[in-house]
Amino acid sequence: MKYESSVGVSVGESARSLLAGVELGGTKCVCILGSGPDDIRDQVSVPTGERDSTLARINSILDGWRDTHGPFAGLGLASFGPLDLRRESKTFGHITSTVKPGWEGTDVLGRLGGHRNLPVNINTDVNGAALAEGRWGAARGLDDFAYITVGTGIGVGLIVAGRTVFGCNHTELGHIRIARLPGDTWPGICQFHGDCLEGLASGPAIGARAGLPGSAIPADSPVWEPVTAALGQLLQTILLATAPRRILIGGGVVVSRPELMTRLRAQLVKSLNGYLDLDDLTGGVDHYVVPPGLGALAGPLGALVLAADAACVANNQPGC
Repeated sequence: MKYESSVGVSVGESARSLLAGVELGGTKCVCILGSGPDDIRDQVSVPTGERDSTLARINSILDGWRDTHGPFAGLGLASFGPLDLRRESKTFGHITSTVKPGWEGTDVLGRLGGHRNLPVNINTDVNGAALAEGRWGAARGLDDFAYITVGTGIGVGLIVAGRTVFGCNHTELGHIRIARLPGDTWPGICQFHGDCLEGLASGPAIGARAGLPGSAIPADSPVWEPVTAALGQLLQTILLATAPRRILIGGGVVVSRPELMTRLRAQLVKSLNGYLDLDDLTGGVDHYVVPPGLGALAGPLGALVLAADAACVANNQPGC
């Protein structure tokens, strides 16, 4: 049996059962208890610090909820990556070559779910957020869409035919190479690729280039030109690669800078240069590139989607 989450699955009774989720992000981890956006019974954030202490704190929260509220119907783990999601692999559920110091090789599945004797599902944090948007948010009713998060890192959750894309690995579009603006020689900060997309346009990259915290960078700073040019190329790459019906852009950088949405839409139109008619295909760029409907809750609710699907499969419910 597979735990590949889909956006349109009806989880029936399990959706009303008590579910627990953990979103492990590069800056913070969010533990959530409930069954969906209208039923969040508790939510606790933990800074993503040293690995062992962070995981111990998360386990303590989950144990406390179980003791207070009773057993969970399912547990969902939505983690930063890269992750090994090959179920046949001996390192299934492990973080692999992450940029997060001290977390490489961490057995997320085993350390947070392996000892709990309940259905557990794991996926990337951005895939989880995409699935939540498909079930409850701005991509509801769509079988093909993309969710981009721009924050500590850059990730993309791609949903094609109602399911997350997975082949030999999950997608890692935050690390694609892009064309640099003429004369831009800033080296980027990705420890693997230097000036890949994440190395140029993630929150830490923007701050490093500007020499200022992101919140202190003026809206008219020249630093935003290469950032929006880079992200505009990501939008075109996604559009041409999988032809999603909508692209959602969230994450701390875009949420804190709503003016970027206008600039990113303009960059996509400029980058396409008339090659595709967005008005005809999508109803116009303003309806095509949009903020997430769930806001900052997309990530934590993604963990609940994973938990619900794990419970659905464990209970042999139709449609899982």
